Amino acid sequence: MSHPNDPTLRSFIPVDPASDFPIQNLPYGVFSANGLAPRVGVAIGDYVLDLWELEQDGRLDVGPLGVFSTSSLNPFMTLGPKVWARTREHISELLRHDNPELRDNEGLRGRALVPMADAKLHMPIAVAGYTDFYASKEHATNVGIMFRGKDNALQPNWLHMPIGYNGRASTVVVSGTRVRRPRGQLKPPTAEHPSFDACKRLDFELEMGTVVGQASSMGEMLDEARAEEMIFGFVLLNDWSARDIQQWEYVPLGPFQGKAFATSISPWVVTRAALEPFRRHGPEQIPQPLPYLQQAQPNNYDLELEVGLRAATMNKPRRICHTNFKYMYWSAVQQLVHHASSGCAMNAGDLLGSGTISGPEKDQRGSLLEISWNGTEPAELADGVTRTFLEDGDSLVMRGWCQGEGYRVGFGEVEGTILPA
Repeated sequence: MSHPNDPTLRSFIPVDPASDFPIQNLPYGVFSANGLAPRVGVAIGDYVLDLWELEQDGRLDVGPLGVFSTSSLNPFMTLGPKVWARTREHISELLRHDNPELRDNEGLRGRALVPMADAKLHMPIAVAGYTDFYASKEHATNVGIMFRGKDNALQPNWLHMPIGYNGRASTVVVSGTRVRRPRGQLKPPTAEHPSFDACKRLDFELEMGTVVGQASSMGEMLDEARAEEMIFGFVLLNDWSARDIQQWEYVPLGPFQGKAFATSISPWVVTRAALEPFRRHGPEQIPQPLPYLQQAQPNNYDLELEVGLRAATMNKPRRICHTNFKYMYWSAVQQLVHHASSGCAMNAGDLLGSGTISGPEKDQRGSLLEISWNGTEPAELADGVTRTFLEDGDSLVMRGWCQGEGYRVGFGEVEGTILPA
C-alpha cells in the first residue's frame, strides 16, 4: 500500500492540479446534502466523500458504529492517532485510481460522493475551548512600535514564552457566517470620557487554528512528542478584532470584548499527517527557551497564506496580504506545551489560534492595523477605494495551501462579510 502522502498517487476522481483537495490531502469536515442530517465527510476534488455511507456499507470500520453520522469531528478525534492514521490510509486506498472497490461500485459511489456544489458545510468541530496566541515576532514588533516605540517594541516576557489569552468558544463560527459589527465602550485619546457605540476600527487577523484531538489530564505536563501527538489538524482562522474597544479595555488584563464577538474558521480540517511533507524549522529562538519549550523537531510548516478584501462596490477581492506560516516564532507544539504547563487540562475540540501571521515584508502584514499602520497609511483596493479598517459590507477572504510537486494541500477558504451594528 502506498503512503497517503505519496506525490505520485492519483484518485479515480479527476482533480485539477490547482485544487486544494487532491488525494494527498483528504481533509475532514461536516456537511449536509439532500435533506439529510449533518455528517462527517472528506474533501476530494470537487466532491465530498460521505464517510457515514462508507461506514454503513462496511467499507470503513473505525470502531463504534455511528462515529461519522455525528455533527462534529469530536467523536472521531477521541479515538486517537492510531485510528486517525489507519482511517486516512483506508480512505486513500479506496480513492486510488487503480482500486475498483469504490470506483466500480456504481450504487455506493452515487450515494457516497456528493458534489461540493450541492453540500452545505458546517462547523467541523464542537469547540471545547478557544485560546488565541500572539506568536509572530514580526506582528508583535510592528504593534509594539506603533504603541510603545521602537526601543520597547517587545515586552520582556515575549521572547521567553508564547503569550496568549483565553477567548470565547461560543462565538467561533464557520466560514460564510456574517459578522455583525460589535458595540462596546470606546475612549479615543481625544475624549475625556468613554462612550458606548459601534466599533469604528474593525479589523481582521490572519491566523491558523490548531485543532486539539486528544485530551490531557488536569495536572499533566506535556512534552514535545506528546503535544504533537495530540494535534489532529489545522484550520484557517480569522480573529476579528475591534481595535478601539480593545485599546480602551486591554489594560491591565488584556483582550475581552474587543475579541469576543466573532472568530471565523474554515470548514475543512487539514490533518497534521497531510502537512508532514511541508514541515520546516521556524526562526532561530534567541535566547534559547527554557527546557520544557525546547524543540528537537521542525514544527513549523511551509504554508502559503493570502488575504483578499472586497468592498461592497467591488466585483472581486483585492489581495492585501501574502505571507507564510513558516515565519511563526512560537510553533503550535510550543503553544500547546505551554498551555498545559501549569497543569491546565486540554480537551478534544480545543482550538488554539496561532496569533496574527505576519512576515518581514510590508505586503506580508496579517492585519489592517499593520497594513494601514494604525490608520495612517490607507490600503488602496480599486477605483479609488481605500481602507484603513473594515467598513460595513466588506467581505474578507483568507486562503492557505502547501505547494507540492504537481499538487497542493490546501484549506479552501474562510470568508466573512461585515453587517452593520
